Amino acid sequence: MSVARPLPSDRSLKPALRRALLSLALTAASPCIWAAAPAQLDTVAPRTYHIAPGPLGSTLSGFAIDVGIALSFQPSLTEGLTSAGLSGRFSAQEAVNRLLAGSGLELVARPDGSYTLVKRPAETAGGLTLSETTVSGTDGRTDSLPAVYSGGQVARGGRLGLLGNKDVMDVPFNVSNYTATLIKDQQAVTVADVLERDSSVRSTGQTGGVVDSFFIRGFPVGEGNLGELAFDGVYGVAPNYRVFTEYAERVEVIKGPGALLYGMSPNSGVGGVINIVPKRSLDEDLTRFTATYATDSQVGGHLDLSRRFGDERQFGVRINGSTQQGDTSIDKQSRDVDIGAISLDYQGERLRTSLDLISQQEEFDAPSRPFLIARGVDVPSAANGSKNVTQDWGWAETRDKAALLSTEYDLNETVTLFAHAGGGKSDVARLSDQTPTLLNSAGDTSSIPGYYKFEVERYTVDAGARARFDTGPVSHAATVQVTRYRDELSRGILSGPAILSNIYHPVDRPKPSIATPDALKVSETQLSGVALADTVSVLDERLQVTLGLRKQDIQSDNYNAAGAVTTSYDKSATTPLFGVVVKPWDHVSFYYNYIEGLSKGDVAPSTASNSGQIFAPYISRQQEVGVKVDYGTFTSTLSLFQIKKPSGELSDGVFSVQGEQRNRGVELNLFGEIAEGTRLLGGITLLDAELTKSGTAANRGNKPVGVPDTQANLWAEWDTPWIEGLTLTSGAIYTASQYVNQANTQELDPWTRIDAGARYTTTLDGRPTTLRATVQNVFDRESWSGVASYGAFSQGSPRTLQLSATVDF
Repeated sequence: MSVARPLPSDRSLKPALRRALLSLALTAASPCIWAAAPAQLDTVAPRTYHIAPGPLGSTLSGFAIDVGIALSFQPSLTEGLTSAGLSGRFSAQEAVNRLLAGSGLELVARPDGSYTLVKRPAETAGGLTLSETTVSGTDGRTDSLPAVYSGGQVARGGRLGLLGNKDVMDVPFNVSNYTATLIKDQQAVTVADVLERDSSVRSTGQTGGVVDSFFIRGFPVGEGNLGELAFDGVYGVAPNYRVFTEYAERVEVIKGPGALLYGMSPNSGVGGVINIVPKRSLDEDLTRFTATYATDSQVGGHLDLSRRFGDERQFGVRINGSTQQGDTSIDKQSRDVDIGAISLDYQGERLRTSLDLISQQEEFDAPSRPFLIARGVDVPSAANGSKNVTQDWGWAETRDKAALLSTEYDLNETVTLFAHAGGGKSDVARLSDQTPTLLNSAGDTSSIPGYYKFEVERYTVDAGARARFDTGPVSHAATVQVTRYRDELSRGILSGPAILSNIYHPVDRPKPSIATPDALKVSETQLSGVALADTVSVLDERLQVTLGLRKQDIQSDNYNAAGAVTTSYDKSATTPLFGVVVKPWDHVSFYYNYIEGLSKGDVAPSTASNSGQIFAPYISRQQEVGVKVDYGTFTSTLSLFQIKKPSGELSDGVFSVQGEQRNRGVELNLFGEIAEGTRLLGGITLLDAELTKSGTAANRGNKPVGVPDTQANLWAEWDTPWIEGLTLTSGAIYTASQYVNQANTQELDPWTRIDAGARYTTTLDGRPTTLRATVQNVFDRESWSGVASYGAFSQGSPRTLQLSATVDF
């Protein structure tokens, strides 16, 4: 048994040194007894705390020293867990409860006056008596990370754009916040792989393709050449066509329109917002290497390095670098990827700033493409996912560079200023047969080979302030923000003669001679605006009302090949938010929201009699009501929503706004640890989508393209009791039938995919090591999967084995 005396409270002893000394004492893995009489939680006077989010173990260690209590625990208890930190005035017991919220642990007193950590009993963790351990709010600073549920797969809160970080129980929306733990354990390569876990989301990109795109609540997100994923809360920075997971700490999804929260989406998406939280330096040093393998012979390596420097470790750096190369599970296809990401940050007493830099390059031989189908042809059965009709001489290259500078400054304890400035550049070149069209039920295809070049530049800047204050018994959390975003698209396309092939028996064709095109500017868009929101709370935050407005200006020019402006667009719109959260009990939240989405209005085409007429921005309207129940280690949510989105159509020679798509839905979700060692992540989304208005009478009442009636997901993990460190995993995705045309005459069959896997966590030569194995599409089912809004549909993935080994040095 080791003996340690209380560390002195002399301010000359730096916090980092004190934490290091305590950590050495704790990791001795033996009880720690203080020789002098330690303080007790109930004798420590209430005080104001400013504890930054971070790893749970070091956060608790620093807290124990600051308040003078004797604390010891096994480090393995807190491994992989984080704390949301603390800001405000609390008693010592309240502070402990908030630091431990969502960890599944509790602090207990020993007979000698010291304290230790133990796992919360199952009946408490799974019950409904949560007043001692439920987070009543999350630090609203944009650099803080909310705590996670037991098991670490899903966070208890996330960013809501303009509103800052919010606990899931205080949000009048359906949100999902996936963590780096889930990303690693599921061996997710891109954000699309992560979002396979969400029943509200469906990927419409194809396996082995060059672009990731999505449907959220039955509306497209990420289609086209303007990236629609937010990065650290702002548009215009995340790589344009595909976001890899190496530099992602969390992937957050807000279901429904987000014009007030994030501003108008660059490509007019209204189904939801996907936000990437970047990795930042950790309180504890990290050197981690992961080796990966995927069939057929795709191998790779990923280095994750984190360090902090300075007298008080106020400077931080996080470096992520990876490479992947080799043949994929798709015939004739090979793929090379190189990724580098650096995050620099400074954490001062009042000033916090960070700089994120990203560079990535992806190259394909024989990249997969989505399919179209000729009119009047029934959709044939899908070929095996390994089949590839792309010619082996086809290739694609995508290069992305991005940067974001973020700053926060606390004027005082109630007012914080913030700003972002950044942007990105994407260069794409590809030569291959594009978007093959199915000609008949025998699977014959016709494709036009083309040489494509795209250049996309994006810039973003914003500034604002957050303030917390009281007016009598009413608490306010107000934010004001000004934003400006600009993008520029250049494009060049040259095509060759058609190529014939077959999805079941691909035919090799000679490479055509196509010259390299010049990329000429085709469009330029600027989105600017100002927003104001206030969350009003009463009755100890049991009733919260959020009100907000954003005025958005949209300016856009289109250019011809000579560089002359052909059409100009200059319109504005104001979108509101009204949200209510009612918490009759600590563990239950009822919520309602009315929020709008914004899309750029059309310009009547040259074929219309009103050619050139500019239409006001299209405003989509959502109403949603729901309930969330927090059981301590897991949460379930139920949401009912309706979204109406207008659109323009050409009818009888006149272009006008006469189309409307209405999606109604029910979402049931479950995430967290339902019993010790058993974790579930899943849900079911039921959609009732309809073309309520259309200039084509025959289409009225039809189902929209790509929107199934049912989407269901279930992923499970079980820590086996007979082999310590062994976890078995499995998952299933189900998607009902989908139409590929608005006339509802061509339809994809429903499909189901089953995955299975295992991971083993151990220590090899004193180094924490995790081995993972996953088989996607265990039964090698053949299917058509997602459908893009323009009717192109993708081939399901083949059976694929993924292996990885992660070692911490």
